[in-house]
Amino acid sequence: MSQHRGPAHGLLTIFFALFVCFLYGPTITIAILSFQGPDGGLTFPMNGVSIHWFANLFQQQAVGDFGGSFARSIMLATITMVLTVVIALLAGLAFRRRFRFSNTLFYLTIASLIVPSILVSLGIGLMFNVVGIQPTWWGSALGAHLTWTLPFGVLIMFAVFNRFDRSLEEAARDLGATPWQTFLHVVLPLIAPSLVGVALFGFTLSYDEFARSLMSAGSDNTLPLEIYGMTTNVTTPVLYALGTLTTIFSFVVIVLCGTIAVALQRRATKI
Repeated sequence: MSQHRGPAHGLLTIFFALFVCFLYGPTITIAILSFQGPDGGLTFPMNGVSIHWFANLFQQQAVGDFGGSFARSIMLATITMVLTVVIALLAGLAFRRRFRFSNTLFYLTIASLIVPSILVSLGIGLMFNVVGIQPTWWGSALGAHLTWTLPFGVLIMFAVFNRFDRSLEEAARDLGATPWQTFLHVVLPLIAPSLVGVALFGFTLSYDEFARSLMSAGSDNTLPLEIYGMTTNVTTPVLYALGTLTTIFSFVVIVLCGTIAVALQRRATKI
């Protein structure tokens, strides 16, 4: 007997379809337009199909520094990722036990999530200028990005350790393991998939961040800043080709992290 589907199901279907269109429609449109012919423009209809603009990315550009901004974004995202994983892990371990002002420290950690990103960027940029230090992508921008990635990493680790079975640690200690051996051989393998998730959050949030880089990155643009600056100067689909390649790169990172997390999860279940 078939189940009757009421109007709510239809509305939910429409909402989901609109959500998918708004989420993936612009990306798909840019990807299609990036394959314009050599004489193609920034809008439809397409004037031929080619990979001309992808090849043009690797040539000398009159406007924009693709290679430099991409390298800076990769390095900044990697540094942010490593620091986010290490600090979030240490915070998760520390908060397993109550200590003075733990609640205050927790709320201070996640408070930056409710502060507008542009204000964080402006404040950090002004602070560096006041003390006479030149804002840079590897200094002030790194601090700005950590105010965005660390709260997510800490919240993930809190959730992980709240569900962690402490009896596994007790069993290891009963067998004579030291606290360090217990962490290295029991705790770390079990939380490793979650650490990969924290790393993914840290990398992607930093790599794509625009607002917190705007006032804090100094004179050397990261890739999001470079793309934004190019939107007022570049009049060819080379900008779309760049967007397509960076989107593919992001998906590759996500798939790679997902594969590593699944492999670690399977290994952890054997412990």
